[in-house]
Amino acid sequence: MDWSSFLLDALPHAIGMPVCTATLRANPDDFQVDEMPSFEPSGEGEHLFLHVRKRNQNTAWVAGRLAEVAGLPPDAVSYAGLKDRRAVTTQWFSLHVPNRQRPDLDAVWNDDIELLAETWNARKLKRGAHQGNRFVITLRDVEGERAAIDARLEQLAAIGVPNYFGPQRFGHDNGNLAAGEAVLAGRPRRRLNHRETLAFSAVRAALFNRVLGERIAGGSWNRLLPGDVLMLDGRGSFFRPEADDAALPARLAALELHPTGPLFGRGRPAVSDEVLALEEGVAALAGELADRLGAFGAEAQRRALRLRVAELAWQHGEDGSLRLTFALPSGAFATSVLRELARLRESGLHEIPVE
Repeated sequence: MDWSSFLLDALPHAIGMPVCTATLRANPDDFQVDEMPSFEPSGEGEHLFLHVRKRNQNTAWVAGRLAEVAGLPPDAVSYAGLKDRRAVTTQWFSLHVPNRQRPDLDAVWNDDIELLAETWNARKLKRGAHQGNRFVITLRDVEGERAAIDARLEQLAAIGVPNYFGPQRFGHDNGNLAAGEAVLAGRPRRRLNHRETLAFSAVRAALFNRVLGERIAGGSWNRLLPGDVLMLDGRGSFFRPEADDAALPARLAALELHPTGPLFGRGRPAVSDEVLALEEGVAALAGELADRLGAFGAEAQRRALRLRVAELAWQHGEDGSLRLTFALPSGAFATSVLRELARLRESGLHEIPVE
Protein backbone atom coordinates (compact mmCIF):
# COMPACT_ATOMS: atom_id res chain seq x y z
CA MET A 1 0.00 0.00 0.00
CA ASP A 2 1.11 3.57 -0.71
CA TRP A 3 1.26 5.26 2.70
CA SER A 4 2.55 8.62 1.42
CA SER A 5 -0.72 10.52 1.98
CA PHE A 6 -0.96 9.16 5.55
CA LEU A 7 2.49 10.34 6.67
CA LEU A 8 2.97 13.41 8.83
CA ASP A 9 4.90 15.24 6.12
CA ALA A 10 1.74 15.15 3.98
CA LEU A 11 -0.69 16.17 6.74
CA PRO A 12 -1.65 19.77 7.50
CA HIS A 13 -0.66 21.98 10.39
CA ALA A 14 -3.46 23.51 12.43
CA ILE A 15 -2.32 27.13 12.65
CA GLY A 16 0.11 27.59 9.80
CA MET A 17 3.60 26.59 8.85
CA PRO A 18 6.26 26.55 11.59
CA VAL A 19 7.73 29.94 12.48
CA CYS A 20 11.30 28.83 13.21
CA THR A 21 13.92 26.17 12.62
CA ALA A 22 15.72 24.46 15.50
CA THR A 23 17.74 21.42 16.56
CA LEU A 24 16.04 18.94 18.86
CA ARG A 25 17.99 16.55 21.07
CA ALA A 26 21.46 17.84 20.32
CA ASN A 27 22.21 15.77 23.43
CA PRO A 28 19.98 13.62 25.68
CA ASP A 29 19.82 16.28 28.40
CA ASP A 30 17.92 18.55 26.01
CA PHE A 31 14.87 16.25 26.24
CA GLN A 32 13.76 15.64 29.82
CA VAL A 33 10.61 13.71 30.73
CA ASP A 34 9.14 13.09 34.17
CA GLU A 35 6.31 10.59 34.41
CA MET A 36 3.33 11.78 36.46
CA PRO A 37 1.82 8.81 38.33
CA SER A 38 -1.92 8.49 38.75
CA PHE A 39 -1.75 6.89 42.20
CA GLU A 40 0.50 6.49 45.24
CA PRO A 41 1.84 2.99 45.97
CA SER A 42 0.46 1.64 49.26
CA GLY A 43 3.82 0.57 50.72
CA GLU A 44 2.50 -2.97 51.16
CA GLY A 45 2.15 -5.99 48.89
CA GLU A 46 4.38 -8.19 46.78
CA HIS A 47 5.12 -5.79 43.90
CA LEU A 48 8.36 -3.88 44.32
CA PHE A 49 8.01 -0.37 42.85
CA LEU A 50 11.21 1.33 41.67
CA HIS A 51 11.43 5.00 40.69
CA VAL A 52 14.21 5.19 38.11
CA ARG A 53 16.02 7.97 36.30
CA LYS A 54 17.56 6.84 33.04
CA ARG A 55 19.68 8.62 30.47
CA ASN A 56 20.02 7.47 26.85
CA GLN A 57 18.31 4.15 27.66
CA ASN A 58 14.95 2.89 26.41
CA THR A 59 12.26 1.62 28.73
CA ALA A 60 11.97 -1.94 27.41
CA TRP A 61 15.72 -2.50 27.69
CA VAL A 62 15.79 -1.29 31.32
CA ALA A 63 12.82 -3.54 32.13
CA GLY A 64 14.66 -6.49 30.61
CA ARG A 65 17.79 -5.66 32.57
CA LEU A 66 15.82 -5.49 35.83
CA ALA A 67 14.30 -8.91 35.12
CA GLU A 68 17.69 -10.39 34.24
CA VAL A 69 19.47 -9.15 37.35
CA ALA A 70 16.54 -10.01 39.64
CA GLY A 71 16.29 -13.51 38.19
CA LEU A 72 12.66 -12.94 37.19
CA PRO A 73 10.78 -13.75 33.97
CA PRO A 74 10.40 -10.73 31.67
CA ASP A 75 6.65 -10.50 32.27
CA ALA A 76 7.26 -10.03 36.01
CA VAL A 77 8.53 -6.49 35.28
CA SER A 78 5.97 -3.83 34.37
CA TYR A 79 5.90 -0.12 33.57
CA ALA A 80 3.20 2.44 32.81
CA GLY A 81 4.55 3.82 29.54
CA LEU A 82 7.41 3.84 27.07
CA LYS A 83 9.83 6.75 27.24
CA ASP A 84 12.24 8.05 24.63
CA ARG A 85 15.71 6.62 24.59
CA ARG A 86 17.61 9.76 23.62
CA ALA A 87 16.47 11.67 26.69
CA VAL A 88 16.72 11.93 30.45
CA THR A 89 13.55 10.43 31.89
CA THR A 90 12.12 9.39 35.23
CA GLN A 91 9.50 6.66 35.55
CA TRP A 92 8.27 3.83 37.77
CA PHE A 93 8.84 0.11 37.23
CA SER A 94 7.25 -2.71 39.21
CA LEU A 95 8.72 -6.18 39.90
CA HIS A 96 6.53 -9.04 41.05
CA VAL A 97 8.33 -10.58 44.06
CA PRO A 98 5.87 -13.07 45.62
CA ASN A 99 8.01 -13.77 48.69
CA ARG A 100 8.87 -10.08 49.24
CA GLN A 101 12.54 -11.02 49.31
CA ARG A 102 13.99 -7.93 47.69
CA PRO A 103 16.42 -8.97 44.94
CA ASP A 104 19.90 -7.50 44.79
CA LEU A 105 19.73 -5.01 41.93
CA ASP A 106 23.05 -3.24 42.44
CA ALA A 107 24.32 -4.52 39.07
CA VAL A 108 21.59 -2.50 37.29
CA TRP A 109 22.54 0.92 38.58
CA ASN A 110 25.21 3.04 36.88
CA ASP A 111 25.72 6.60 35.65
CA ASP A 112 22.87 6.20 33.14
CA ILE A 113 20.37 4.23 35.27
CA GLU A 114 19.79 5.57 38.77
CA LEU A 115 17.44 4.40 41.52
CA LEU A 116 15.59 7.37 43.02
CA ALA A 117 13.16 5.65 45.39
CA GLU A 118 11.47 2.32 46.09
CA THR A 119 8.35 1.04 47.81
CA TRP A 120 5.81 -1.80 47.64
CA ASN A 121 2.30 -2.12 46.28
CA ALA A 122 -0.41 -4.79 46.20
CA ARG A 123 -0.85 -4.63 42.42
CA LYS A 124 1.57 -4.39 39.54
CA LEU A 125 2.04 -1.25 37.47
CA LYS A 126 -0.17 -1.52 34.39
CA ARG A 127 0.36 0.11 31.00
CA GLY A 128 -1.29 3.49 30.87
CA ALA A 129 -1.46 3.74 34.68
CA HIS A 130 -0.01 7.23 34.74
CA GLN A 131 -1.54 10.67 34.49
CA GLY A 132 0.86 11.93 31.86
CA ASN A 133 4.34 13.37 31.45
CA ARG A 134 6.07 16.66 32.18
CA PHE A 135 8.58 17.83 29.59
CA VAL A 136 11.54 20.18 29.71
CA ILE A 137 12.79 20.51 26.15
CA THR A 138 15.65 22.69 24.98
CA LEU A 139 15.76 23.58 21.29
CA ARG A 140 19.20 24.62 20.01
CA ASP A 141 20.32 26.86 17.14
CA VAL A 142 16.89 28.46 16.89
CA GLU A 143 16.42 30.52 13.72
CA GLY A 144 13.35 32.74 13.59
CA GLU A 145 11.91 36.01 14.83
CA ARG A 146 11.43 35.98 18.59
CA ALA A 147 8.15 37.86 18.35
CA ALA A 148 6.73 35.30 15.92
CA ILE A 149 7.88 32.44 18.16
CA ASP A 150 6.28 34.00 21.22
CA ALA A 151 3.03 34.66 19.34
CA ARG A 152 2.87 31.07 18.10
CA LEU A 153 3.48 29.64 21.58
CA GLU A 154 0.73 31.85 22.98
CA GLN A 155 -1.58 30.45 20.29
CA LEU A 156 -0.68 26.88 21.16
CA ALA A 157 -1.41 27.51 24.83
CA ALA A 158 -4.77 29.09 23.96
CA ILE A 159 -6.16 26.66 21.35
CA GLY A 160 -4.15 23.44 21.75
CA VAL A 161 -2.50 21.35 19.04
CA PRO A 162 -3.56 18.44 16.82
CA ASN A 163 -3.18 15.18 18.73
CA TYR A 164 -1.19 13.47 15.97
CA PHE A 165 0.68 10.29 16.74
CA GLY A 166 4.32 11.33 16.42
CA PRO A 167 6.81 9.99 13.87
CA GLN A 168 8.30 7.75 16.57
CA ARG A 169 5.24 5.50 16.29
CA PHE A 170 6.06 4.65 12.68
CA GLY A 171 9.69 3.63 13.09
CA HIS A 172 12.77 4.33 11.03
CA ASP A 173 11.77 5.28 7.47
CA ASN A 174 8.19 4.43 8.48
CA GLY A 175 9.14 0.77 8.49
CA ASN A 176 6.51 -0.12 11.10
CA LEU A 177 3.76 0.52 8.55
CA ALA A 178 5.05 -2.05 6.08
CA ALA A 179 5.58 -4.46 8.96
CA GLY A 180 2.03 -3.81 10.14
CA GLU A 181 0.67 -4.61 6.70
CA ALA A 182 2.56 -7.88 6.76
CA VAL A 183 1.16 -8.79 10.18
CA LEU A 184 -2.39 -7.98 9.12
CA ALA A 185 -2.02 -10.01 5.93
CA GLY A 186 -1.40 -13.13 8.01
CA ARG A 187 -3.71 -15.39 9.92
CA PRO A 188 -5.57 -13.53 12.71
CA ARG A 189 -4.26 -14.22 16.20
CA ARG A 190 -4.59 -12.44 19.50
CA ARG A 191 -1.05 -12.71 20.89
CA LEU A 192 1.58 -10.68 19.05
CA ASN A 193 5.20 -10.23 19.99
CA HIS A 194 6.61 -6.81 20.84
CA ARG A 195 7.68 -5.93 17.29
CA GLU A 196 4.39 -7.11 15.83
CA THR A 197 2.46 -5.07 18.38
CA LEU A 198 4.40 -1.92 17.43
CA ALA A 199 3.72 -2.60 13.75
CA PHE A 200 0.04 -3.28 14.39
CA SER A 201 -0.36 -0.05 16.38
CA ALA A 202 1.43 1.93 13.66
CA VAL A 203 -1.32 1.07 11.18
CA ARG A 204 -4.03 2.23 13.60
CA ALA A 205 -2.07 5.41 14.28
CA ALA A 206 -1.64 6.21 10.58
CA LEU A 207 -5.38 5.83 9.98
CA PHE A 208 -6.15 8.10 12.95
CA ASN A 209 -3.65 10.69 11.74
CA ARG A 210 -5.23 10.75 8.28
CA VAL A 211 -8.69 11.31 9.79
CA LEU A 212 -7.27 14.13 11.92
CA GLY A 213 -5.62 15.63 8.84
CA GLU A 214 -8.97 15.61 7.03
CA ARG A 215 -10.60 17.36 9.99
CA ILE A 216 -7.85 20.01 10.06
CA ALA A 217 -8.17 20.60 6.32
CA GLY A 218 -11.92 21.05 6.76
CA GLY A 219 -11.52 23.35 9.77
CA SER A 220 -13.30 20.97 12.16
CA TRP A 221 -10.51 19.46 14.26
CA ASN A 222 -11.51 21.67 17.18
CA ARG A 223 -15.25 22.03 16.63
CA LEU A 224 -18.30 19.81 16.50
CA LEU A 225 -19.52 18.13 13.32
CA PRO A 226 -22.84 16.30 12.88
CA GLY A 227 -22.45 12.80 14.28
CA ASP A 228 -19.45 13.59 16.50
CA VAL A 229 -18.75 12.14 19.92
CA LEU A 230 -16.75 14.17 22.45
CA MET A 231 -14.13 13.43 25.06
CA LEU A 232 -13.47 15.28 28.29
CA ASP A 233 -9.97 16.74 28.46
CA GLY A 234 -7.57 14.24 29.99
CA ARG A 235 -10.11 11.40 30.04
CA GLY A 236 -10.42 8.28 27.94
CA SER A 237 -14.21 7.95 27.84
CA PHE A 238 -16.41 9.66 25.26
CA PHE A 239 -20.05 10.64 24.97
CA ARG A 240 -22.57 11.72 22.39
CA PRO A 241 -23.51 15.37 23.00
CA GLU A 242 -27.07 16.62 23.21
CA ALA A 243 -27.99 18.55 20.09
CA ASP A 244 -29.52 21.40 22.09
CA ASP A 245 -26.65 21.83 24.56
CA ALA A 246 -25.93 25.55 24.26
CA ALA A 247 -22.80 25.29 26.45
CA LEU A 248 -20.88 23.07 24.01
CA PRO A 249 -19.20 25.81 21.90
CA ALA A 250 -17.88 27.55 25.00
CA ARG A 251 -16.63 24.29 26.53
CA LEU A 252 -14.91 23.37 23.27
CA ALA A 253 -13.28 26.81 23.11
CA ALA A 254 -12.11 26.43 26.71
CA LEU A 255 -10.43 23.09 25.87
CA GLU A 256 -12.69 21.25 28.32
CA LEU A 257 -14.03 19.01 25.55
CA HIS A 258 -12.49 17.69 22.34
CA PRO A 259 -13.85 16.04 19.20
CA THR A 260 -12.54 12.52 18.70
CA GLY A 261 -11.17 10.33 15.95
CA PRO A 262 -11.14 6.56 15.48
CA LEU A 263 -8.71 3.90 16.52
CA PHE A 264 -10.20 1.37 14.15
CA GLY A 265 -11.13 -2.07 15.41
CA ARG A 266 -13.99 -4.41 16.12
CA GLY A 267 -17.36 -2.95 17.11
CA ARG A 268 -20.04 -0.64 15.85
CA PRO A 269 -18.94 2.92 15.04
CA ALA A 270 -19.62 5.39 17.81
CA VAL A 271 -20.12 8.24 15.34
CA SER A 272 -22.75 8.87 12.69
CA ASP A 273 -23.76 11.24 9.88
CA GLU A 274 -21.00 13.47 8.48
CA VAL A 275 -18.30 12.18 10.81
CA LEU A 276 -19.04 8.53 10.00
CA ALA A 277 -18.85 9.26 6.28
CA LEU A 278 -15.48 10.97 6.69
CA GLU A 279 -14.02 8.14 8.76
CA GLU A 280 -15.35 5.43 6.45
CA GLY A 281 -13.78 7.30 3.55
CA VAL A 282 -10.37 7.17 5.20
CA ALA A 283 -10.83 3.48 6.04
CA ALA A 284 -11.65 2.80 2.38
CA LEU A 285 -8.35 4.40 1.32
CA ALA A 286 -6.55 1.72 3.36
CA GLY A 287 -8.37 -1.16 1.68
CA GLU A 288 -9.10 -4.01 4.06
CA LEU A 289 -6.64 -2.93 6.75
CA ALA A 290 -9.24 -1.33 9.05
CA ASP A 291 -11.35 -4.51 8.99
CA ARG A 292 -8.28 -6.67 9.55
CA LEU A 293 -7.50 -4.74 12.74
CA GLY A 294 -10.77 -5.97 14.15
CA ALA A 295 -10.10 -9.51 12.97
CA PHE A 296 -6.93 -9.49 15.09
CA GLY A 297 -8.95 -8.62 18.17
CA ALA A 298 -8.49 -4.84 18.35
CA GLU A 299 -11.54 -3.18 19.88
CA ALA A 300 -12.72 0.08 18.32
CA GLN A 301 -11.68 3.04 20.47
CA ARG A 302 -11.67 6.82 20.25
CA ARG A 303 -8.85 9.34 20.73
CA ALA A 304 -9.12 13.10 21.18
CA LEU A 305 -8.36 15.04 18.01
CA ARG A 306 -6.99 17.93 20.02
CA LEU A 307 -4.35 18.14 22.70
CA ARG A 308 -4.27 20.75 25.46
CA VAL A 309 -0.70 21.87 26.20
CA ALA A 310 -0.85 22.36 29.96
CA GLU A 311 1.43 24.69 31.91
CA LEU A 312 3.24 25.85 28.78
CA ALA A 313 6.12 28.21 29.53
CA TRP A 314 9.26 29.17 27.64
CA GLN A 315 12.52 31.05 27.94
CA HIS A 316 14.86 32.30 25.23
CA GLY A 317 18.56 31.78 25.85
CA GLU A 318 21.33 34.15 24.89
CA ASP A 319 23.02 31.24 23.10
CA GLY A 320 20.15 30.91 20.59
CA SER A 321 18.32 28.23 22.55
CA LEU A 322 14.65 28.01 23.50
CA ARG A 323 13.64 26.16 26.67
CA LEU A 324 10.06 24.84 26.77
CA THR A 325 8.21 23.31 29.69
CA PHE A 326 4.74 21.73 29.48
CA ALA A 327 2.69 18.73 30.52
CA LEU A 328 0.76 16.28 28.35
CA PRO A 329 -1.61 13.40 29.14
CA SER A 330 -0.50 9.80 28.67
CA GLY A 331 -0.42 8.69 25.05
CA ALA A 332 0.40 12.18 23.74
CA PHE A 333 3.53 13.10 21.82
CA ALA A 334 5.70 16.12 22.56
CA THR A 335 6.68 16.15 18.88
CA SER A 336 3.06 17.03 18.06
CA VAL A 337 3.51 20.23 20.06
CA LEU A 338 6.88 21.03 18.53
CA ARG A 339 5.58 20.37 15.00
CA GLU A 340 3.28 23.39 15.26
CA LEU A 341 6.19 25.62 16.26
CA ALA A 342 9.38 24.62 14.49
CA ARG A 343 10.94 22.76 11.60
CA LEU A 344 13.21 20.41 13.48
CA ARG A 345 16.69 19.18 12.82
CA GLU A 346 16.26 16.06 14.94
CA SER A 347 18.91 13.49 15.85
CA GLY A 348 16.61 11.23 17.89
CA LEU A 349 13.49 11.32 15.73
CA HIS A 350 12.90 7.59 15.50
CA GLU A 351 13.22 6.64 19.12
CA ILE A 352 10.52 4.86 21.10
CA PRO A 353 7.61 7.20 21.83
CA VAL A 354 6.81 8.78 25.15
CA GLU A 355 3.48 7.43 26.41
